[in-house]
Amino acid sequence: MKICVTATGNNIDAEMDPRFGRCPYFVVVDPETMEFNAFDNPAASTSGGAGIQAAQSISDKGINVLLTGKVGPNAFPILSAAGITVMTGASGSVSDAIGQYKEGKLQETAAPTAEAHASMAAPGRGMGGRGRSGGAGRGMGGGGRSGSGE
Repeated sequence: MKICVTATGNNIDAEMDPRFGRCPYFVVVDPETMEFNAFDNPAASTSGGAGIQAAQSISDKGINVLLTGKVGPNAFPILSAAGITVMTGASGSVSDAIGQYKEGKLQETAAPTAEAHASMAAPGRGMGGRGRSGGAGRGMGGGGRSGSGE
């Protein structure tokens, strides 16, 4: 069995990082032997889509369980499709989290635990401040009258 823990450092004494997509490291631990392998999260500093990229980066590593704080709605389906059980509620170091898992103190998560982040411009935002319609508000009317000269 392989357990992946989101972490602030690259060893089992590092503190857990509650963020999935933006954690600096993933520490993969065999809970029986406590042997581990750590690797950088390639999505930690991306401008958008971190959760998706992080999920893809661990989905092909044979991981059975993920211990983290929060997982968003874009990453969760990728993890589920890969057969990775997501567990939340752990705290402390990576080794503490593994201990909490082994003692049955963590809860399996059946749905995303974080909201989607607006990593791309939402409608009506980021378009030069012109509002939702995108128009500049310049009319073409001259305002003058024409007539027969009465």
